[in-house]
Amino acid sequence: MGDEYLQQFLDETTWYNHIVLGYLLPTNLWYPLPHFLQTWLRNYLAGTLLYLISGFLWCFYIYYLKRNVYVPKDAIPTNKAMLLQIYVAMKAMPWYCALPSLSEYMIENGWTKCYDRVSEVGWLPHLLYLSLYLVFVEFGIYWMHRELHDIKPLYKYLHATHHIYNKQNTLSPFAGLAFHPVDGILQAVPHVIALFIIPTHFTTHVGLLFLEAVWTANIHDCIHGKLWPVMGAGYHTIHHTTYRHNYGHYTIWMDWMLGTLRDPSDEEGKKVRMLMESEMLS
Repeated sequence: MGDEYLQQFLDETTWYNHIVLGYLLPTNLWYPLPHFLQTWLRNYLAGTLLYLISGFLWCFYIYYLKRNVYVPKDAIPTNKAMLLQIYVAMKAMPWYCALPSLSEYMIENGWTKCYDRVSEVGWLPHLLYLSLYLVFVEFGIYWMHRELHDIKPLYKYLHATHHIYNKQNTLSPFAGLAFHPVDGILQAVPHVIALFIIPTHFTTHVGLLFLEAVWTANIHDCIHGKLWPVMGAGYHTIHHTTYRHNYGHYTIWMDWMLGTLRDPSDEEGKKVRMLMESEMLS
């Protein structure tokens, strides 16, 4: 890639920095910083705001505006539990934001297969590349997540931090980023590895990384959306209770192919049958 072409990436990240930091901080606090630190600070502030605002709005909607509609009263997590999740997530946030900052640095230096404009490849190849990117990310996150369970030291020292939330009344949208920082980074690494293998639209890559904050909040709210083949909260709640099923990220396909899928509808059917049997016995 030529210097002029790489300058387009640098101009775009600089523009993002000016938009976010220019609105949130006095210029003298961020403008003198090196470009990489400006990018990290932008990602940190944007990530923190996205996590907190989306989490608070979603909790307010499902726990208060729609109280007892989506989640039974006795299944609503306590404020103490949610504050603990926020505390764990906020401790990890500075480290989480190092990954997109590093990926942007590599893109700006021409080390990846990123392209800056959809017009450079055309819409049909762009959609094909996006599909390949999502398939690769799904594959990578499935196996990374599964190994964080299967390799005992990784589970004990990293992933167990997230799995203290193992019941419906301890899970909330705020649990979505409540990980050990190394765990959170490992599960996002497939997004970055894909950049070296698959031509990827730069803005789409950045957007998908930040979409993770919204997606992980959604799959920890314990509400089964019943939108096949999406790996929604109904599936992920089972993961938090069995530890051995539903490792997938966006879809159920990897779990279905590798025999680790457990369907929430089957679980509901079992509960109904058990209830009917207990009533017959009584």
